[in-house]
Amino acid sequence: MDQNVFGAKEEEDEGAPAWVVTFGDLMSLLLCFFVLMLSFSEMDRRKYKVVSGSVKMAFGVQRKVPVFESPKGQKMIAREFDQAIALTRFEKDVVDPLTDELNNNFKGLKNQVEIEVSEDQVKVRLMGETTFDTGKAEIRPEFRPLLLKIGSMLEKTAGTVIVSGHTDNVPLIGGPFKTNLGLSIGRAASVAEFLLQHTSINPARISTMGFGEHRPLAPNGTPEGRQRNRRVEIILSS
Repeated sequence: MDQNVFGAKEEEDEGAPAWVVTFGDLMSLLLCFFVLMLSFSEMDRRKYKVVSGSVKMAFGVQRKVPVFESPKGQKMIAREFDQAIALTRFEKDVVDPLTDELNNNFKGLKNQVEIEVSEDQVKVRLMGETTFDTGKAEIRPEFRPLLLKIGSMLEKTAGTVIVSGHTDNVPLIGGPFKTNLGLSIGRAASVAEFLLQHTSINPARISTMGFGEHRPLAPNGTPEGRQRNRRVEIILSS
């Protein structure tokens, strides 16, 4: 009688199933693909923070505005992503060059200029008596070269430019201006006129504002606080 039919057990295959080989090849290809992507990538921490924040804003849940209908956007990605790209361009055209100028060519004014970068704008803050003498709105001659550099950087951008003037709360005595509000408006206008006269910035991009003592950065109770509050801000927005 045939032993293969009645008595013998069928031989069992040893090792992993055949499909595991195909699965292993697929995993190896995916690993090579991601390694290749990493090798071509350029890691920029500042750009990564901007992009990651924009992706969170684009695909996250907004909690600022109550809505009662389904959102009807025109783009799949929110507008904040476009603003992040514009902000990166501002950093390249304004923030980095201005920082280099202050470190290399205008060291004496370095402590009197602040640069503030937020989500959709760059703010260049000219502190204290850097730009003007007390109670006056004429730009000091020693500051004009730096202001000209700032204007040349703004020429490379396409955003709106707002020049805002601020003062401390000390009342004015004498001089051409009767109030701090008038002084702040005059100083903002002087900076705007200088930029228009010495650069090729489109006049339609520039506007001026004066706030007097009503938007302080620090308490006016100390000389240091009053010095911080006496300032002109150049705000570049996307």
